[in-house]
This record gives sequence, C-alpha cells and structure tokens, in this order.
Amino acid sequence: MAAGRKRPSIAILVYTAVAATVGGYFIFASVQGEFGLFRRIQIEAELTELQQVSAQLEQEVSEMRNKTMRLSDGYLDLDLLDEQARDVLGYLRADEIVIR
Repeated sequence: MAAGRKRPSIAILVYTAVAATVGGYFIFASVQGEFGLFRRIQIEAELTELQQVSAQLEQEVSEMRNKTMRLSDGYLDLDLLDEQARDVLGYLRADEIVIR
C-alpha cells in the first residue's frame, strides 16, 4: 500500500484565509486609509501650499502696515498721499495732461 497523504484540516484553511484577509485589510488601510500613506502625502502637499499662501499674506500685511505708518499723523509721506489722492479720487494738477 502506498502511504496516503493526509489532507490539511478545514480549520487550518479557515485560519489561513482569515489571517490573509485581516492582513490584507490592514495593508490596504495603511496605504489608502484615512491615516494612510497617500493621505499623508496629500496633507504635506496642502501644508506646503498653505505655507506659501501664508507667506504671501504676511508680505501683503507688511506692505499695508508700511503704507498705514506712512500716512499716519506722526509720519506723513506727501508723495504717498499725492499718489493715493490721484489713484483713489482721480485728482490732477492744473498743468497735467491725461492720456488714456
């Protein structure tokens, strides 16, 4: 008689299938889940973009503070005052010619 092969029991097959399924789930979640690698890369890209926007806004605020200080009572920049009056109110001198 030939030596008979022993078939693996059903419990081992079920255990292996469950372990593979759970392992696959955790691998999928670590890559594409809410806290996964792809989300982390996306958040880092958003962070870089928002830092650039923040730097631009800080520069604009700095320019506005400079103009505000130059138009304040303690320090009046007449050139800036003249520029703002011309730009906002449309003032001209009598000896100027407007070309459009």
